[in-house]
Amino acid sequence: MKLYKHGFLALLITIALQPIMASADEKDPTKAPENVKAAPKEADVSKSGLASMVIRKGTGTEKPEAHDEVEVHYAGWTTDGELFDASYKRGSTTSFPLNGVIKGWTEGVQLMVEGEKRRFWIPADLAYGENPGGGRPGGTLVFDIELVSITNRPAPPKTPENLTKAPDDAKKEESGLASIVLTKGSGEEKPEADNIASLHLVGWTTEGQLIINTQEMGTPMKLPLEDAPLKGWSEAAQLMVKGEKRRIWVPEALAGAGNPRAPQGDLVFDIELVDFQAPTPPPAAPEDVAKAPEDAEKTDSGLASKVLKKGTGTEHPTEASHVEVHYSGWTTDGELFDSSVVRGEPTGFPLGGVIKGWTEGVQLMVVGEKRRFWIPADLAYGDNPRGGAPGGTLVFDIELLEIK
Repeated sequence: MKLYKHGFLALLITIALQPIMASADEKDPTKAPENVKAAPKEADVSKSGLASMVIRKGTGTEKPEAHDEVEVHYAGWTTDGELFDASYKRGSTTSFPLNGVIKGWTEGVQLMVEGEKRRFWIPADLAYGENPGGGRPGGTLVFDIELVSITNRPAPPKTPENLTKAPDDAKKEESGLASIVLTKGSGEEKPEADNIASLHLVGWTTEGQLIINTQEMGTPMKLPLEDAPLKGWSEAAQLMVKGEKRRIWVPEALAGAGNPRAPQGDLVFDIELVDFQAPTPPPAAPEDVAKAPEDAEKTDSGLASKVLKKGTGTEHPTEASHVEVHYSGWTTDGELFDSSVVRGEPTGFPLGGVIKGWTEGVQLMVVGEKRRFWIPADLAYGDNPRGGAPGGTLVFDIELLEIK
């Protein structure tokens, strides 16, 4: 990072003006500065054209990098003094990844330390342009930014040089998938197509755009290989042993072809096989799946349930609770349509954000309890739902693992 230094005279002027500027500024941080029309001569100007001036010195010594997250207070004006945005007006600071904002902010905030407050004059090409749409302000923009805190984030992975074409020494499969081993694994066993794999994935388009980075999330992605969003992930994982890391070149036919929500075109991934396991056998449909038995509890809404295993807790969740459960669901003809048990991983959700039968039913339970529910269509997805959801009365076995 380059540091743009004051000249000696400018430094003396800045020091002399600083207490006056800070005092006036703190009275109303949303009031347009007197020098809003243009940066004064004593302002620092970088090679990009960004101008800035320290309003208040900071107390820290560390400066953020582009991939870090920062917390700031700010106010922004057009050069005619119109306030268009201010965290001060909302009464709370705002946080964001520094590389996810306009170029002038990304460059400018990297010059600052915690506690520092700066005024920036950001030219249009480092902001939103001269005539942006969507109600955004155009032309040069002026911001007062106070850097409250810095949260260090891992540096983004280095983009591979050979994105557009696999090297000659890459191993090529009949499907068109190509790969090279980056890190050898341990053992000889490889996952089968029906296994559940834990994968770390970093992926790019051939233009170098980063599209996924599970390392940043801190946990690997766990998915059934036969249902992997990209066929290339499934095929590559089956070539690997535990602990192995490969770079794979995935042709469009094995990537997002036909899926509008997936990245299109050829893709490149660094894939690491963290672990894998055989799937849990699907649970058999209950004998009473077709109809709730006579001894089932029934509520006024028509929901029926029966305790399969008593719980160990005493607290019941509310509609506002976030819960974690294991579950399996069948239609009344015994067809299994979903199961966290088969996936080998419980699921969590806000209790007020699911079908009515779940929202009502799980509130009857305590932690450790397992219940069977017969949920009529009007408390589920209806009789003829769209989007592949099952219709009619549904039957669920639900085990409440945790209330958050």
